[in-house]
Amino acid sequence: MKVFVTGSSSHLARALLPKLCAAHEVERVTGIDLEPPHFKHPAFAALRADIRDPRLADLMAGHNALIHLAFVVQRGRMSPHNMFEINVTGSMRVFHAARAAGIARLIQLSSAAVYGSGIHLAENAPFRPLPGFLYGEHKALLETMLAIEFPDCVRLRPHVILGPHAQPLLKSLLRQPFYLRLPRPHPLLQCVHEDDVADAILLCLKRDVSGPFNLAVEENLTYRELIKRRHKLALPLPLSAARAGLKLAWKFYGWGGEPAWINGLAHSLTLNCRRALVELAWQRRYDLAATLNAA
Repeated sequence: MKVFVTGSSSHLARALLPKLCAAHEVERVTGIDLEPPHFKHPAFAALRADIRDPRLADLMAGHNALIHLAFVVQRGRMSPHNMFEINVTGSMRVFHAARAAGIARLIQLSSAAVYGSGIHLAENAPFRPLPGFLYGEHKALLETMLAIEFPDCVRLRPHVILGPHAQPLLKSLLRQPFYLRLPRPHPLLQCVHEDDVADAILLCLKRDVSGPFNLAVEENLTYRELIKRRHKLALPLPLSAARAGLKLAWKFYGWGGEPAWINGLAHSLTLNCRRALVELAWQRRYDLAATLNAA
């Protein structure tokens, strides 16, 4: 099998590529990204290119599977138009190019952010991304379009991905000694280890599956509990103060993406992952404690 990976210099790709190249079913892996590669292997070839490159179908020729990881998570000072052009328009071009190149297996890394909030949500739950959180809105729109035009595409919806290569913003949130002061009962959250997400992607290459799959550890916890696991003397911070600070950091430094994402910490979001366990035979190797310790 020859696999084409977009976003091959992304955080998740650092966990995925070694597993891909070690899989006996995989003969060759081609990665595309604007950033330089972080991984070397005899079976891996890295290309410096944009997913909107008109030559994309030619670059994909001869491959059997597409894994689409490329996505703008935090836009910083990027305009909303440019973020949409990459995340939605550009992503759809990727899938059309893959089909034009004869690629049969399509895998997209989506996100639990498409749901916004809810308890024990299965894959048939409606999309209600947080208003103003462009990443979640773009993931939801892209999934809707893929379900119509490429119903055979596998769409993975991991919760917060943690691990040695986690997003710097997530690591920063875990390391600061403050938690949000929220009304009780405190909202519940989940996470998932990057290696478990990579394992799910590999299973999607091997199994005849399609559609969405939730990915998360079984246990849940509150953001307050998460911070207090690391900082015994953690202090409560009003949500209004956290919003104001994030808004200033984003305005002046482009840090943290749109401030709307912090509203997610004020709402519960937990997933039902039974479909992945049954149809993919996905087995989580990391429980909650191990996942948090790995970040």
